[in-house]
Amino acid sequence: MSWVISNIVPFILVLSILVFVHEYGHFWVGRRNGVRVSTFSIGFGPELFGWTDAQQTRWRVSLIPLGGYVKFFGDQDVSSTTIDKSLTSTLSDDEKNTMLHNKTPLQRIAVAVAGPAANYLFAILILIALIAIKGMPVQIATIGHVEPGSLAERIGIKVNDKIVQLGSHEIKRFIDIRTAIHDLAGKEININVDRNNTPVVLQAKLYTEENGIHTPVKVLGIAPGKPIYEKASPITALMQSTKYCYEVSIGMLQGLWQMATGQAKGEVGGLITIGDMAKRSMEGGIATLALFMAMLSINLGLINLLPVPVLDGGHILLCSIEAIRGRALSEKLQERIFIVGGILVLSLMIYSTGADLMRYKVFSFLGNLIGIK
Repeated sequence: MSWVISNIVPFILVLSILVFVHEYGHFWVGRRNGVRVSTFSIGFGPELFGWTDAQQTRWRVSLIPLGGYVKFFGDQDVSSTTIDKSLTSTLSDDEKNTMLHNKTPLQRIAVAVAGPAANYLFAILILIALIAIKGMPVQIATIGHVEPGSLAERIGIKVNDKIVQLGSHEIKRFIDIRTAIHDLAGKEININVDRNNTPVVLQAKLYTEENGIHTPVKVLGIAPGKPIYEKASPITALMQSTKYCYEVSIGMLQGLWQMATGQAKGEVGGLITIGDMAKRSMEGGIATLALFMAMLSINLGLINLLPVPVLDGGHILLCSIEAIRGRALSEKLQERIFIVGGILVLSLMIYSTGADLMRYKVFSFLGNLIGIK
């Protein structure tokens, strides 16, 4: 379990940077729309240290480094779902005008969008810098990791194999694998790989069979190896960075759909997986770490844009409904919607954490520790 300790510091550093970028997006746009910010926190729980700026915003670093938040003036909690009525009843009209809840729906949408937008902008800037210094990272079809218990492991794919062809699909880059698997799901195919300059042909059934029912499988259970880097001009770098953000976003949406439909049981990863990836990225050097941070920043931005209450996308959805209707939904209905959203997010966290515990054999370790075999 030494990997647990070695993953903590890289994970905290990477996550804290990305959380700061995300929350600063909300903070920056909020202030420019006349919204007063009470607290800007990296982490949750008790404050470790902090300071108060000239606009009376408390900047703080908190004990539990698993996220962060911006709390706007007059909000009951950090989710900005309800107003602190005990406070607002004592405020002047000018003070009430500095509350997020008293801004127009479009202003509130702008504040909600700003966090994810900051993550996407940060990813693009990282990639442009990376391309300018080293080149555009290209994920070739060489395997860097095979998920234990996955279809890839069962059919004999190994680390450092280079996939050349999947069925009728020629594979040049790692992203081609996802497209091919999506098109070929439900079929029996040959997978041609280059293993140490030796051609190897593997057979795979891209489906599961139970009680005579065929269920298509769209996930192999593999991750790419180290990328190669291609030089590019500044204009090309911008275009390639934007394209990379788009491709990662589409890939993640496909992954979420596969998870929702039960096709990605072995692919879900939580905080432990992210920590492990952060550690391996740091070990791979600055370029690998930069690419990992760009990818994770895109993921953080996209997740928060999902139309789920308590996420930024949920706020955007409710504000959009308010703009169309001309009035907000009732306070009681909004509270119920946010409760459902909170349950969904919590369920996903529990599910991904459980997948992590199984993947890294934490239960087996604890059993051995206390003498249970």
